[in-house]
Amino acid sequence: MIALLLALGSSLAYGCADFLGGLGARKAHVLRTVTVAAPASLAVELLLWPILDASFSGGVLVWGTASGVASAAAFALLYRTLAIGPMNVLSPVTALVSAVLPVGVGLVQGERLGVAGLVGLPLALAAVVLVSAGHGAGAVRPSRTALMLAFGAGAAIALQLVFLHQAPSGSGIGPLIVGRAVSSAVTLAAAGAMFRRLGPERPAYAMSATAGVLDSLANLLFLLAVRSGDLAVVAVITALYPAGTVLLARGVLDERIHRGQLIGLGTAAAAVGLLALT
Repeated sequence: MIALLLALGSSLAYGCADFLGGLGARKAHVLRTVTVAAPASLAVELLLWPILDASFSGGVLVWGTASGVASAAAFALLYRTLAIGPMNVLSPVTALVSAVLPVGVGLVQGERLGVAGLVGLPLALAAVVLVSAGHGAGAVRPSRTALMLAFGAGAAIALQLVFLHQAPSGSGIGPLIVGRAVSSAVTLAAAGAMFRRLGPERPAYAMSATAGVLDSLANLLFLLAVRSGDLAVVAVITALYPAGTVLLARGVLDERIHRGQLIGLGTAAAAVGLLALT
């Protein structure tokens, strides 16, 4: 139950962070947004260090670094994905992709899904097709580029979560600190190399920083959840995060959802629920 609640909290924080990050990336180049969000995340984790403790063994450095590289890619791909929208379609696609890989890793490591999980996995893939193909009056169909970015973002998020799970369990928030330091360095270096191509627009500082803080909170809750529960289950519960993104996109941006897309979203919810039952 503790792992479930932590995973749900992580899901909520991820959903809000993604909405704010995607909205911020519509106001300026995505790298400008990420160069604010990533350091803000690192600042939160450094503040939590004295409270939650951290160790930096070889395993922590290796897996933390790997998660940091994946995190940098996830930040850029996800915010760019949500910037070109529609959020209410692309966010669920990203979430489902991000859930499949951790489930596979969990199975390889000896976790068992059971009948519900065996039904849930193909149902999740069907949901991806339904959600991404939905169209009709008042609905916006995502471009092929947007869908490719969504799949890439999902894969990067999945790798980040898997790498965090591999870090030693007694390392406190060491993996998060290492990972965020690496992702901050990568994004700042990329922004510096591409400075002339970033455009004159200034990032939405408050929005981007808040997205980074929420992302850091989401990572922390995920790490605590996966240390007290199975990776396969925690990952799919965390994958519920599009619910927050979609609701915010509907309420703030007035994005519409076609009936076919609603069926896809419902299918996605059922798939995640079945996987969670395992």
